[in-house]
Amino acid sequence: MSAITHPPAKVASLKPPAGQSLWSESWQRLRRNRAALLGVVIIVINVLMALFAPVLAPLPYDQQVLQDNNAAPLWVTRLFPNMKPKEEGGYVTISDDYLLGADKLGRDLWSRIIWGARVSLTVAFIGPLVSILVGLIVGLIAGYFGGWLDNFLMRTVDIMYAFPTLLFIILLMTFFRTSFAQPEPGTFAYSLGQLDTASGGMLFIFIGIGLTSWMQMARLVRGQVLSQRNREYIEAAHAMGANTPRIMFNHILPNILGPLIVAETLTIPTYISFEAFLSFIGLGVNPPMPSWGSMISDGSRAISSYPNQALFPAIALFLVMFAFNFLGDGLRDALDPRMRGVD
Repeated sequence: MSAITHPPAKVASLKPPAGQSLWSESWQRLRRNRAALLGVVIIVINVLMALFAPVLAPLPYDQQVLQDNNAAPLWVTRLFPNMKPKEEGGYVTISDDYLLGADKLGRDLWSRIIWGARVSLTVAFIGPLVSILVGLIVGLIAGYFGGWLDNFLMRTVDIMYAFPTLLFIILLMTFFRTSFAQPEPGTFAYSLGQLDTASGGMLFIFIGIGLTSWMQMARLVRGQVLSQRNREYIEAAHAMGANTPRIMFNHILPNILGPLIVAETLTIPTYISFEAFLSFIGLGVNPPMPSWGSMISDGSRAISSYPNQALFPAIALFLVMFAFNFLGDGLRDALDPRMRGVD
């Protein structure tokens, strides 16, 4: 009896899944984070608003219409019941020419909020740029070489940390504004004063924040480098003859970049709040350049009668700061290597 032979079963070829890098997987996790995406959308909207401020602003930020001082549209008076229109026996001048109302000098609040986004977002990007350029170099050198160089650099950071950061920035701004107020023409101080005037007072804000923003980054980079410099891949790079700059920037830096991006993104709201506070106390941008901090300061003087003048720029500041916080939290979850393979 012959054995019954069956045709060989067709074995399905299982294709192994393609490998996925940490950055691509992190991007996928970030896209699934709705709060982070909301933060990105708010940031992009404000960036576009700042870039195209001359086009989007209905009126120039410094245009004054004195007869419309403290005017407000009808919907604002309905939002704040204490703002009664003159037609109803109140004190508010109704004018639909201003979307959010006008300030005490008859300047359009909406236009000034749009232009104020330029100041806050410029600080939001200048602060991290200086922090990365200075703090990254200092931290890499201190952590990689160690010894007396590490001790000298970190003690310098400790001395600067001895001063409260905000108080230190206030002292710096006071020094700049008094020392460069009336310098002699042709001197370096005169050139800096001219640049500050041309930028609406933002130059000294950038310098003040830049001189303090790199310290936390330097400490973080140093700690990350100390945890990486004795790893096997660094020893392998040494064995292959890689020089010091190549090891620092091509091997160590890519492996510590994730925590640095997260930390700096979460620090951006601090830079924005520093600028807003400086403008609030009169050490920020020069009038009539608008800043959300200076607008809140001006509006706070009449907040009981015209709450819209302080509340609307405060909402704009609130949204941008929380957007960066949402983005930072999302990046922290997305770039955490322990989250690999976790939905």
